[in-house]
Amino acid sequence: MEMIHLRRNMGARDYQKRAIDSLYKHLQERDDNPCIVIPTGGGKGFIVGEIARDVVDVWSGRLLVLTHVKELVEQNAKQAIRSVNDPSNVGIYSAGLKKKDLDHAVISAGIQSVYNKACDLGAFDLILIDEVHLVPEDGDGMYRTFLNDAKIVNPKVRIIGLTATPYRMKGGTICKPENILNSICFEVGVKQLIAQGYLSPLVNRSTAKRLDFDGLHTRNGDFLPEEINNLMDIDEVVEVAVAEITEATKDSKAVIIFSCGVEHGGHVARLLRESTGERVEEIYGTTNNRDGIISEFKAGEFRYLVNMAVLTTGFDDPKIDAVILMRPTKSAGLYYQMVGRGLRICDGKDACLVLDYGGNIERHGPIDMVKIQEPRSKGEGGTAPTRICPECQGVCLVQYSACPYCNYLFPEIEKPPHDGQSSNASILSGPPKIETKKVERVSYFIHDKKGGDPDDPKSQTLRVEYTLGLMEKISEWICLNHPKGSFAHNKAIQWWKRRSILDVPESVEHAFILCQDGACVEPTEVTTITKYGEKYPNIKGMDLPEPDQDYFFKRGKKPNNFERHGEKPNEWEHFDAEEDEDIPF
Repeated sequence: MEMIHLRRNMGARDYQKRAIDSLYKHLQERDDNPCIVIPTGGGKGFIVGEIARDVVDVWSGRLLVLTHVKELVEQNAKQAIRSVNDPSNVGIYSAGLKKKDLDHAVISAGIQSVYNKACDLGAFDLILIDEVHLVPEDGDGMYRTFLNDAKIVNPKVRIIGLTATPYRMKGGTICKPENILNSICFEVGVKQLIAQGYLSPLVNRSTAKRLDFDGLHTRNGDFLPEEINNLMDIDEVVEVAVAEITEATKDSKAVIIFSCGVEHGGHVARLLRESTGERVEEIYGTTNNRDGIISEFKAGEFRYLVNMAVLTTGFDDPKIDAVILMRPTKSAGLYYQMVGRGLRICDGKDACLVLDYGGNIERHGPIDMVKIQEPRSKGEGGTAPTRICPECQGVCLVQYSACPYCNYLFPEIEKPPHDGQSSNASILSGPPKIETKKVERVSYFIHDKKGGDPDDPKSQTLRVEYTLGLMEKISEWICLNHPKGSFAHNKAIQWWKRRSILDVPESVEHAFILCQDGACVEPTEVTTITKYGEKYPNIKGMDLPEPDQDYFFKRGKKPNNFERHGEKPNEWEHFDAEEDEDIPF
């Protein structure tokens, strides 16, 4: 197929133009099969129409557009009809749409209808697969059956893919040398299109219920349906979630809810009806009046629509401003597709709310930086998890409680309880989240390392806990028992000198007693930083008073107050306030 200079639709967005130009350049310069990656709501249908126009009106060729659901078959046909000079050049082959066109220059088809009809449809110059992430990686599926026959009809046919998620539902990337598609020729990101105003901003908030998904088993790349249904379809879980959904979506125009199963969806819908007093509809694979329900939802006749694995692709309603994930999934693709229902822009829509009860954001990451897990072969071990020391940037196994290079003591990570508060994992990646909060209370504890050797002084540290609100607490660990000259001990000395007029204690136990007696100044505010990929915040800085005589005298503290364990404190007149510009916080 000869590539020539093409006129481009003046209404095309800049990234759409670049996507099509990159595709044609790839086809001209390389022999493999490329893929275009554009986020949900980014106008993939427009690109289908532009390619159809170029193939028919510029090159006098034939194009087949393949996909898996009748809604997308119809949408792609409409895009082609709007784009080509002669609409009669566009046909549809889909049993669901009751059309079986064979001789048109552009045919939009459902793979279920044509997988064994390649010879009947004749030769094509280009085959475009929409939602190409659904093509199985191996085996003799319908796509592979059709494409193998299509290459017999025309050995020079080129395959191109279009998707929002260049990874499979069961894990792994789409483009590999051995796959149907081999490389990505163009990709644009979610955050970029949000910033340019082409997609809706996403906002999410913590949910009151946090469940433990560690015990769930996997089959075919995702959690077992019966197990996630048993975990999520519990009265207490559904009741708390529905109460929260009702409050959070009281001003929403269109709310779509993804459930774990039919029974779970029915439970959620019933309680939503009782809670809101509104009409709540449900759609499942066996729902008869699916098209009618969707039409009424799009018309705004009701606000809440519950579904189970139905409204992920091929369903577009720009006014959706709340997406509720009540289904945990191990599929990064399914996670993205669910959230993606809220990405389209609409007049009067400022943002789309995402409430995640399935731990999906933490599991997969923000949707613009989804973590892709390549499937492992049987018997193949995984990579041992590691962590990076924030002080020296050394990499060590996650099992280490202290950095083996600089002795930095990692904060202890406690496993959240079944019904604890969820983390604030963000639905979109971004710069670190920095917050400054008032300190309500400071508490001191002697912390003994779990499983540590009682005879090893390093097993004991001083834990300082800052209460920042009714439920929020953050701690730091002061390692006065670590070997003198070590990084951890030097950091502990700096910590003490910045807070007290007394000599640095020789032990954690003595420091604890002095802190309990009020020998250290206490911050009025603490600044925390939460980086992408981290569940919990770390202390970035704090607003500390100067540890001078006035501070302690105003609190009724005198040198004798600090005399404990036979150790004589230094006198006031010997105190020389020392500024330490190298304090690492």
